[in-house]
Amino acid sequence: MAKTWKLAEGKTWRSKLEEVHPSHGKIVPVPESMQKTYGQGTMVVPKPRDVDTAIRKIRKGKLTTVRLLRAKLADAAGADHACPFTTGVFLKIIANAAEEARVEGKQRITPYWRVLKDDGSLNGKYPGGVVAQALALSREGHVVEPNKSGTKFRVVDYHARLTK
Repeated sequence: MAKTWKLAEGKTWRSKLEEVHPSHGKIVPVPESMQKTYGQGTMVVPKPRDVDTAIRKIRKGKLTTVRLLRAKLADAAGADHACPFTTGVFLKIIANAAEEARVEGKQRITPYWRVLKDDGSLNGKYPGGVVAQALALSREGHVVEPNKSGTKFRVVDYHARLTK
């Protein structure tokens, strides 16, 4: 079961998105514990707003994966990689901030539903889970199907719709 995040009293998802932290935006050497996966080189710890801006550039009808999003963040920062942990945390914050804005009546919100897992599957950690993401993607013309066991949902032919 997905962990439910609780906000501190008086906090909003938008305020979490706007928080400034001294490590955000820094480029650091790839930590030794991650070198088996990523090799040596540099890693950017992205700023939440940079992740939000990158997602806002994904046009209707197009998609990206978390891996491609991280590659774009790394490239923009001049690093070899983008931190997978902070990027994932910021995706969840961005998704919740977008839904918070929708409830407030805002029309243009960050299209977080266009960010898929690396295998093209939907993200159950987004607000409303995979059902809400599937509905949002379907409204944009994407076809979502379950795998054979019905445990995962994936966008059909997602490779053809990835942003360049």
